[in-house]
Amino acid sequence: MIHRRAVLIPVAAATIMLAGCGSNALIRARLEAPPATDAILVNQVGYLPGATKVALLRADADIFELIDFSTGRNVFSAETGKPLYWELSGDTVRAADFSAFTTPGTYRMCLEGTDVCSAPFRIGDDVYNEITRGAVRSYYLNRSGTAITEEYGGKWARPAGHPDTAVIIHASAASANRPAGTVISSPGGWYDAGDYNKYIVNSSITNYTLLLFYQMFPEYCRSLELNIPENGNDIPDLVDELLWNLRWYLTMQDPADGGVYHKLTNLAFGGFVMPHEATGPRYVVMKSTAATLDFASVTAMAYRLFANDPSEELRALAATCLESSDKAMKWASAHPDVIYRQPDDVSTGAYGDGNLSDELFWAQAETALAHAKVPGEGFLEGIRAVTPTWNQSGTLGLISLALSRDESFDALREAAATLLTAYADELAGKSEKCPYRISLDRFAWGSTSDVANQAMIKIVAMKLTGSDRYLPSLQADLNWLLGTNPTGYCFVTGFGTLSPMHIHHRPSGADEVPEPVPGFLAGGPNSVVMNDCQPPVERSAFPAKSYSDVECSYSTNEIAINWNAPLVFLVGAMDSMRP
Repeated sequence: MIHRRAVLIPVAAATIMLAGCGSNALIRARLEAPPATDAILVNQVGYLPGATKVALLRADADIFELIDFSTGRNVFSAETGKPLYWELSGDTVRAADFSAFTTPGTYRMCLEGTDVCSAPFRIGDDVYNEITRGAVRSYYLNRSGTAITEEYGGKWARPAGHPDTAVIIHASAASANRPAGTVISSPGGWYDAGDYNKYIVNSSITNYTLLLFYQMFPEYCRSLELNIPENGNDIPDLVDELLWNLRWYLTMQDPADGGVYHKLTNLAFGGFVMPHEATGPRYVVMKSTAATLDFASVTAMAYRLFANDPSEELRALAATCLESSDKAMKWASAHPDVIYRQPDDVSTGAYGDGNLSDELFWAQAETALAHAKVPGEGFLEGIRAVTPTWNQSGTLGLISLALSRDESFDALREAAATLLTAYADELAGKSEKCPYRISLDRFAWGSTSDVANQAMIKIVAMKLTGSDRYLPSLQADLNWLLGTNPTGYCFVTGFGTLSPMHIHHRPSGADEVPEPVPGFLAGGPNSVVMNDCQPPVERSAFPAKSYSDVECSYSTNEIAINWNAPLVFLVGAMDSMRP
């Protein structure tokens, strides 16, 4: 990286430069000034010392300066980049590159000679450890069917809700062995998003992403300690948390035929009350091919990952997962096109998907790897890598194939790796052309998770190629999520100087705690859905700014388990890179 006129300024020299110019007054003003988020956008959590470190200025400034937050002294200055306009945000930014400055500490960035300064941020080896822990712990705080005690939940402690030990078979899910009205037990799992329901399709990509993180960073996961009840057993805490959901997930399969219920839900969304106060009847609704294929994929991957794990408990679970996966594939083969249709009396999230080709590919890839049986010629024909979402899951199959160590899959592994690295290169190329340095060019529901998932693709590509050429783009994705975006928000609750306070999340809205449950990634800018609040809340017409920190804005300020999973992957991967 070339830095134009980058200058490291010793403290003594900085004092001389400011002497006679009201330097002490300026120092005090800079330390006390509120963050000028409208002018200076930074990663509010911080940067690793050796990282590419770029802030963005929405100001006509030629020089920026870093000040030490403990002394107010200028420690670094450099020229800004040329002004660049972005049509998706409607603003012009200049890059402020301070990659050459690597000294750990807490700093503010200021416009030269002024008290217009950024939010404080850190440079240090451990800057991403706490946010990684927070992002994983958000799952614990969103558990269904168990009390969150003060020991583990602090001020977000709450009574248990939704035991789900008496769940009703909905008419749409009825079968000969389980007619409508049959009562089954399906406890555990995480609340899916801002509501209290549990959905197989969305749990699937969530489970996969966390399993993939454990696969790629096993030693890091073993070292990551969380304040959860299972801490201290022989299973990594991240896996313990994942198991709370995976064990519920397994209960959603009909043991008689292998089909998987699409969701466990109330008939309608409830109000903003605490979980133990939401006591309406719960149902499992309709078996679907999408849910069953996704289930087959995740359980096959869990088998591969846990079959040789040091934990005896996980090895035993692996056998259950493989059996469940095989039964699911048998059902899906017999029912290849059962598209989920919302019953007339159900109005909760549909997670409907009319194209099942990507789910089928993912399931075929995962089950082939689980059984060490190479698919026939042409298996990858027509397959391409895209940003993964709950209804675009084919890329997950490519990732699993590309990371396989089974020599019999060598040809498929190389082909899958080529597709993934080509897509990662495409994403990195887009980020180089974007004034905000991200790869995203469309802002739909959960746009922050799209940024995080694109970063995940780049991390996988780094693993496949052994190249660090994706790091600047990867860092820019993280910067976007943590404050270097047109809204100025760090989109992770409880972190940064400006973060969402009014997320669309029932416990956060009903618990009488001023701060929301921490560690959640808010959905972020969304230009597809603009009328979620009634009466309407004013939102920017520019897609990258179309965000509102209000509870009613479920299209921009809801949280979801599948959005947090790539956040965990990204911040955890970055934390694992520290010396």
